Amino acid sequence: MAEYSNFRALRAIIKASLQAIFKSPSAVVFSIAFPLIFILVFGFLGGGRGYHINVAAVPGSDTTSPIYGILHQIPVLKWKEVKDTAELNAELKADNIVAAIKIETHADSAKPRYTVSLQAPSLEKDKATQLQSIIYGVVQRMDPGIQDRINMVADVDVHYTEVREYKQIDFILPGQLGFSLLAAGVFGTAFVFFNLRQTLVLKRFFATPVSRSTIVLGEGIARMIFQVMGSIIIICIGHFIFGFTLIHGWITFVEMLLICMLGLMVFMGFGFIISSVAKSESSIPPFANLITMPQFLLAGTFFPIDNFPKWLQPVCKILPLTYMNDALRSIAFDGASFGDIKMDLLIVVAWGVGVYIVAARVFKWE
Repeated sequence: MAEYSNFRALRAIIKASLQAIFKSPSAVVFSIAFPLIFILVFGFLGGGRGYHINVAAVPGSDTTSPIYGILHQIPVLKWKEVKDTAELNAELKADNIVAAIKIETHADSAKPRYTVSLQAPSLEKDKATQLQSIIYGVVQRMDPGIQDRINMVADVDVHYTEVREYKQIDFILPGQLGFSLLAAGVFGTAFVFFNLRQTLVLKRFFATPVSRSTIVLGEGIARMIFQVMGSIIIICIGHFIFGFTLIHGWITFVEMLLICMLGLMVFMGFGFIISSVAKSESSIPPFANLITMPQFLLAGTFFPIDNFPKWLQPVCKILPLTYMNDALRSIAFDGASFGDIKMDLLIVVAWGVGVYIVAARVFKWE
């Protein structure tokens, strides 16, 4: 009698699972249609980021000067903290800030009392001009009678830095891609394994020589194949229709798919946990939403987490989807290597280890 082949069983499970996934409207909606809708909407809307002028102080600027204090009180200016010059240059290169502001105070009476230097990306000339006008307005507020001698109080100099255009699709697409993986991993896995257990399919598997690992691996590979196909569709539509940046072409494309596979593996662990703790099929969505909705809203899916209040940002920075989104954006636009994003990847992996430890303890086969 020929020895039973778990490999053939694995292929059969993958095939059956893929057929079930493609026949599931919810799988197609959450994995492909839902993120594509947002990508199409934001892609056609264009690159607006809201009426804020994002600025940062150059390290070493005179933060005790009146100009600095007044500028901090202007609501339209949104200040970003940077640790050093390297981080400041990275923010300018990524077009995350409109200008870097350097304020110097001079004791020499022959010079203007203050020198304000602006370094701005070439793509932000309009806002840099607005910022220059704001600074002149601040100087006039300090001394209303200096209109005719404004340059004796402050000299405002602007330098432009050439950068690549950072379009709104460059921010939105990785966020939607990450969320589609999260939703598919959590909802898809939870419903599949709950139904397999409730319909006694898993119990019937035990009457065959199929190993438990083959069952889990087959379902996992099927979902991985489907999600990779969805990711390919999303990235290609974003790139060829809306100009989503793939800085190194097909190499960046492959790197993004590898990160997507890692993220899906981690997110499936949440689904395994939910499938075990849920008492009925109707209780799965509330459990799943407890995991997906906070990350959908807080993990930088639609806008940077810097836009949130400072007390909320630490919460955003513990979510695995935050690091998944950051890794995808760094790879796609900045051309970062896996070494450059190793901390993001390590945090995602750490989440995966913790989630699967819990899943192994609570998962039920019957």
